[in-house]
Amino acid sequence: MDKANEKEVVVAIVGAGPSGLAAAACLNRVGVANIVLEREDCSCSLWRKRCYDRLKLHLAKQFCELPHMPFPSNAPTFVPREQFIEYLDTYKSQFGIKPYCGRSVESASYDDRIGKWRILARNTGLGEHEVYVAEFLVVASGENSEGTMPEVDGLDSFGGEVMHSSEYRNGGKFGGKNVLVVGCGNSGMEIGYDLWSYGANTSIVVGSPVEIVTKEMVFLGMVLLKFLPFRIVDILMMLLSKLIYGDLSKYGLRRPKNGPFHLKATTGRSPTIDVGTVNRIKNGEIKVFPPIKSIKGKLVTFINDTTSRFESIIFATGYKSNVRKWLQGGDDLFNDDGMTKVRQQWKGENGLYCIGFSQKGLFGISADARNIADDISFELQRRS
Repeated sequence: MDKANEKEVVVAIVGAGPSGLAAAACLNRVGVANIVLEREDCSCSLWRKRCYDRLKLHLAKQFCELPHMPFPSNAPTFVPREQFIEYLDTYKSQFGIKPYCGRSVESASYDDRIGKWRILARNTGLGEHEVYVAEFLVVASGENSEGTMPEVDGLDSFGGEVMHSSEYRNGGKFGGKNVLVVGCGNSGMEIGYDLWSYGANTSIVVGSPVEIVTKEMVFLGMVLLKFLPFRIVDILMMLLSKLIYGDLSKYGLRRPKNGPFHLKATTGRSPTIDVGTVNRIKNGEIKVFPPIKSIKGKLVTFINDTTSRFESIIFATGYKSNVRKWLQGGDDLFNDDGMTKVRQQWKGENGLYCIGFSQKGLFGISADARNIADDISFELQRRS
């Protein structure tokens, strides 16, 4: 491409979700010029377009704030999706962040000859390619770039509707239908409850041990972690869970051996925060099935050889990073799955950084953003 069409920038940030906005805000505060490239037509598209209506932040608001801007004092403890979007828009305005939307990054590579990153992005509105040459590259495309669905024998023969949880908004069109939710994480269990509330005949596939907690338990645990090791906090959380919910194994819900904070720290998986689903399961209003063995037409067979007919299947089976589809190099920072090789790692070589890959959700973004801005500012001062 003609070098006349290249744009020189100090910092290029890929992704305008909460991570990208936080990084841009912290850089702006220390006077480091940056641009934010976003593939969608808006910032924070996951929250605007790919979340179900009833979603609230699973952590209390003080653990979900982006750097340098707390939530309003009158905001509820657990902020609803729409209010969180308002918060993000205010954040963007307050720190003068103007993302370049409709820029789908197709490749980013480090040019050894000039010691800078060369980023090729497609302007989806104009159908043209743009090149950005940056001294520093911040990967903020996150852990949740693309929905994942497992391979299931016979899924292509299913005669009903199949969707990923990112496409689900509410249960309005599912009333009276037999719906199977695959996945027992926060999305799966909450979607299951939402479907039940709209009158769907709801079933949930539970394939792995699941730690059930309440929002209040998580809030208590987060506070206690400031003073106690997570091993002690986990013991308390597990005792509280058993006290509140009793023995859940007879309902098809097996608890893991370790507690919720150990689970999060070692695997990145969050405990499942109950919104009322467990009582519906106990009452028999929501059924629990083991993993799927095969599908034929609308008949689903499970690994215990029980069968049931469904009209819709919703896969709440998580997301994955897409970093490896466009980032060339960066092997010191990212593994083959597009996740950081070391949890909480935010810096690589040659001016490469990442934010939002610590598997700590919104809680982990603030520290990354501050560290990145401070490090880049220091490096620029060192060079001057």
